[in-house]
Amino acid sequence: ATFSADGKRVVTASADGTARIWNGQTGAAIGASLRHGAAVGTAAFSPDGQRVLTASRDNTARLWEVSSGRPAAPPLAHEAAVVQAAFSRDGNLIVTASQDKTARIWNAQTGKPVAPPLAHASAVTSASFSADGQAVVTASEDGTARVWEVATGREIAGPLQHDDTVGFAAFSADGQSVITASDDRTVRQWSVTNGRARAA
Repeated sequence: ATFSADGKRVVTASADGTARIWNGQTGAAIGASLRHGAAVGTAAFSPDGQRVLTASRDNTARLWEVSSGRPAAPPLAHEAAVVQAAFSRDGNLIVTASQDKTARIWNAQTGKPVAPPLAHASAVTSASFSADGQAVVTASEDGTARVWEVATGREIAGPLQHDDTVGFAAFSADGQSVITASDDRTVRQWSVTNGRARAA
């Protein structure tokens, strides 16, 4: 469950195959359920609060209009469950992470891909943008995190290697470092410039 930026609404994701929008003050449901064909793992508002992004085990992420509950773009389709989806800070792009071993970057208005798939050797567990929207960091069950250039889909740092599944990766506020968390029981900080570990 997450709040909209203004705190007036909450969106929830559920294993019942739906996401729902709620009044953040009263708890009353707003509009109809946002329906997928399988469990919804994540849901988030766009930065302007006008749309909701959901990710589901039905192999899609979907964009919805908050005002009407209707789809705002075609489904963002993968070949296996989509485990996470996130907006860039400006709301113009979306990144999705999937068990099909890829992350993908999409135009948030049209729902069309804007770069080649970002490929790992195993399921991708998380994906997120840098603050300036120029890069994406992905984490994977293949034991690595990788940093990619949004404009081209080119890998610019990595592999950032762990000894087990990397469940999460994110940029520092200035975009110069990446933090990773792994099933190998370590959290590590890496330089984006040279891909070297800064701390264990």
